[in-house]
Amino acid sequence: MLVVEDLQVELAGKVILRHIDLEIKPGETHVLFGPNGSGKTSLLMTLMGYPQYKVIGGKIVFKGVDITHSPIDERARLGIGMSYQRPPTIHGLKTEQMVRICAGNTALDVNRLAESVNFQEFLQRDVNLGFSGGEIKRSELLQLLAQNPDLMLFDEPESGVDLENISLVGHTIARLLQKECGAIESKSRLQVKKERTKMGLIITHTGHILDYVDVDKGQVLYNGVLSCSSNPREILRCISEIGYEECVRCTIETN
Repeated sequence: MLVVEDLQVELAGKVILRHIDLEIKPGETHVLFGPNGSGKTSLLMTLMGYPQYKVIGGKIVFKGVDITHSPIDERARLGIGMSYQRPPTIHGLKTEQMVRICAGNTALDVNRLAESVNFQEFLQRDVNLGFSGGEIKRSELLQLLAQNPDLMLFDEPESGVDLENISLVGHTIARLLQKECGAIESKSRLQVKKERTKMGLIITHTGHILDYVDVDKGQVLYNGVLSCSSNPREILRCISEIGYEECVRCTIETN
């Protein structure tokens, strides 16, 4: 599981995250709401291990290992992966090569995997070079499919995605997070219940991803403080009706 305790983070000399407590158990998916500049992406980048996000207090534990100060590559090997909102263009590196890097030493049928996200024709193009918003998202998801991490961080998966692609993006995220598991399946006349183990943390502004991915818990990050832990759709309704500030204030007063 992922356990974040009293996390405090500084960026360029400014404190941007304050006393963050978060726990995601195996099989759980959490969604994170918040206005622009509230620290949502900063939290994901901190969990992923980007060094410019300096942890000045608290700790991050994943699978029982303290990774508070671990580099990105160690976290990736341990099983953390991220889909970025605005990933860079990488000149000279083909998408197929990138996918194979993500897979590590695992034997992989790249074409078959790319077919699942309708991405075969882009494999021989440089990573993200000239890609549309929807194509970038599919590229990111293809890399996650190849990596197959245990904890997945999604930074606004609906951003820049048109209606034609949002369904594919949503269903692929659900597949990555094993949302088909948990149901009883018939196998050789035996009733077998698959157990969901993958964990997810999704940032969203619009909430559209909730139409495709079942989420266990929603939270609001406002001014670098995490609050408002509740039913995701109830939080979204509250935000749409009274705004982030009033929603957070209401929660604080209630508690």
